Amino acid sequence: MLENEREELMAIIRQLSYEQREVTLASGRKSNFYFDGKQTTLHPRGSVLVGKAFFQALKNFPGPIEGVGGLTMGADPIATATSLISALEEQPIPAFIIRKEPKGHGTGQWLEGRKNFKPGARVVIVEDVVTTGGSSMKAIERARSEGLEVVGVITLVDREEGGREYFDENQIPFQAIFTKSQVAE
Repeated sequence: MLENEREELMAIIRQLSYEQREVTLASGRKSNFYFDGKQTTLHPRGSVLVGKAFFQALKNFPGPIEGVGGLTMGADPIATATSLISALEEQPIPAFIIRKEPKGHGTGQWLEGRKNFKPGARVVIVEDVVTTGGSSMKAIERARSEGLEVVGVITLVDREEGGREYFDENQIPFQAIFTKSQVAE
């Protein structure tokens, strides 16, 4: 990812995903600002740039990385964009989606895309926004229960509210494409 592409991605995040308003977060906390990462990750140019940024960030983890995914909904467009960019770069990395509850019919599976992975495949969990790290930990636990080896977490935006410290305490490598401080400048 080139520096001008990183700046373009930041501009899209600021325009579409960052809002100063009162909200209740998934963690239950109240906040006076909000990141709606899906506005960026579902934007045509935003999707391409997110895919490039996450594909580049994967290179900071010890290889090989054999998959990217996370909890549905926030991770879905990121995992897909990253997988697509990896294929265009001729270094294909499959994506997966972790359901919030098992499929109610058929196989009853938690993880979509399972046939793309052998047991012990090395994967990275992706998120649009990390606050405390709780959602990522749910994804990590589910991926591990499915036989995948989770080697780290990447988020589009770290709200800087304890997520990084939580991952450090649990010895899980963590990387943020941007932080709240960078976006809210």
